[in-house]
Amino acid sequence: MEKKLKNKNILITGASNGIGKQIALSYGKNNANIIALGQSQSALEDLDKALSLYGNSATLVPIDLKNYQFISELAEKLGERLDKLDALILNAATLGSLGPVTHIDEYEWNNTFSINLTSNIIILKVFEYLIKKSETPQIFFMTSNIINEKKPFWGLYSATKAALEKIAYSYASEVENIKIKVNLIDPGKVNTKLREKAYPGENKSTLTQPNELSDFFVDIIFNEKYSSGELISFEKWKHPNK
Repeated sequence: MEKKLKNKNILITGASNGIGKQIALSYGKNNANIIALGQSQSALEDLDKALSLYGNSATLVPIDLKNYQFISELAEKLGERLDKLDALILNAATLGSLGPVTHIDEYEWNNTFSINLTSNIIILKVFEYLIKKSETPQIFFMTSNIINEKKPFWGLYSATKAALEKIAYSYASEVENIKIKVNLIDPGKVNTKLREKAYPGENKSTLTQPNELSDFFVDIIFNEKYSSGELISFEKWKHPNK
């Protein structure tokens, strides 16, 4: 049992499936209080049922992350119920279209950046006052090694993740003196819906399965061996001597 997670208030975006759902389960079964944000009401209810097997439950928030007004209202409502937030796990993302840069239309560009970048900035802005009240404030931004690869047709998604990394590093420096720990997380190649959309013919057995990330996410949160402003890689965590 990870006592460090007991009664911690943790907000997770993209919690209805994939990596986000696994994070919610991993923290929830260790007695954290989960605020689960996701697109699908039914998928969030499935998460809640899974958590009930561990004697826990989640605050379920069906959400369109492009609705910034709703995010602000959510922060106000949660502030009435919670004395603090101990962690923000900014996991939600959309793939957007894979194709030539000159084929990206305005709607696709704005939609992908709204979800992958702008919503995270809004969440930081409106929830920061609750994070500051925690004794162990922690923020995780989910990233991808794709931004280090010069792959054709990945320009849109890569651009959103590269921009998110810069925001995360800048914010980490800005809040260093008030002890908010901000880290980027690279989970690697994981069998998710986003991954399947990008690589529909891929052999899923060669990928990391979401449940294999459980110990990783439990280990790295509220862990003093990690300083702020780091990029924490699942592969390096799993194979530290490589």
